[in-house]
Amino acid sequence: MLTLASDIDVLARFGRALADPIRCQLLLALREAPAYPSDLADALGISRTRLSNHLACLRDCGLVVTVPDGRRTRYELADLRLGHALDDLRTAVVAVETDRTCVAAEEKGCC
Repeated sequence: MLTLASDIDVLARFGRALADPIRCQLLLALREAPAYPSDLADALGISRTRLSNHLACLRDCGLVVTVPDGRRTRYELADLRLGHALDDLRTAVVAVETDRTCVAAEEKGCC
């Protein structure tokens, strides 16, 4: 049974998905249009195995869904509003000093 996630859980899931550049590319590609895994792998230049792992993460986060299409499976954003959220995040101004990263960036795996 599907349940609604809390606000904090939604943000944490979205953050987890955006924490990886490949998942960001996938979300941006799916923002444009639903796609098949083979086409996504080719467009991103990654192996299908690697793509499969990232798509599984996005599915587990609740951001993408699968749609059976004959013998194939198509992926799309779980909610059209996610595309708008991605656009808002992408165009938001982030104030970052170009010569600095987080103090513990390498240790914590951030920034």
